[in-house]
Amino acid sequence: MLAGLHYVFGKVAFAYTFLALLLTFIQALYVNSITNRHKMFNRFTYIPAFVFLLLGSVYPTFSQFSEPLIINWFLLAALDTMFGFTQTTQPRKLIYNAGFFLCLTALFQFSFLAFFLLLLVAMVLFRPVNLAEWTVAMMGYLTPFYITACLLFLADGLHLLPQWAHIGFSITSHLPTTRYLVISISGIVLLLFAGIYAMQGNVAMSNIYVRRDWTAISFYLILAVVGAFITDDGVKGSWLLVIPPISIVVAHALQMEKNRRFCNFIFYFSLLYLILCLFIPK
Repeated sequence: MLAGLHYVFGKVAFAYTFLALLLTFIQALYVNSITNRHKMFNRFTYIPAFVFLLLGSVYPTFSQFSEPLIINWFLLAALDTMFGFTQTTQPRKLIYNAGFFLCLTALFQFSFLAFFLLLLVAMVLFRPVNLAEWTVAMMGYLTPFYITACLLFLADGLHLLPQWAHIGFSITSHLPTTRYLVISISGIVLLLFAGIYAMQGNVAMSNIYVRRDWTAISFYLILAVVGAFITDDGVKGSWLLVIPPISIVVAHALQMEKNRRFCNFIFYFSLLYLILCLFIPK
């Protein structure tokens, strides 16, 4: 992929920066589209896109053209597909596609094999137990591996497989300053807890299908944290993977109709949080 982009852009750094920002904006709109089409909130809103862009700006590496930025597309496509399991007359087609998308994340980064558990959770949440459908899910997940192995065999590249299978810890030797680390982590944790607090009241009034969607989002967030943590520190911005599910959860806190003071406080707090993260030395 980088070789192809180098052929088009050459060594123009601005082109890669602009591409990354463009993909980030489109990704924010896609996150917003998923929440609206699947009725995860009680009204149409652009707040998930706003939160996604805000949290994606707190660390400069998140805005760079990187592996996690591409992987997020596959994860969001898989999430969108899984939410459609209960709304289609052709579930096996969607099940196969969801498995295929989740496997592509693992091909980009070995540690994201953890997202295989998300496929299993979705099968339990959204579909009745059916051996044929579970078989289709396994076939969808294994297809990218099969295609990749065949291509490597034909190109005499099977010796590359050991380089793919590795994990690490996404805590580099070049950590940000202590002040930035404390403020950035504290801010995102506070926003997350505010979103969870607001979500409890909203989800309780939703139908069973929407509640299952939120359960899947919760598992998505947990697996994203695990996957980002065990990713090799050579992959820059691996924590970008947690931004989509956190954005969807935090959006609850910004649209509480019964408590506008709380909603306004979270809004101004999020802006202050962004400003501090941008200007504090890293």
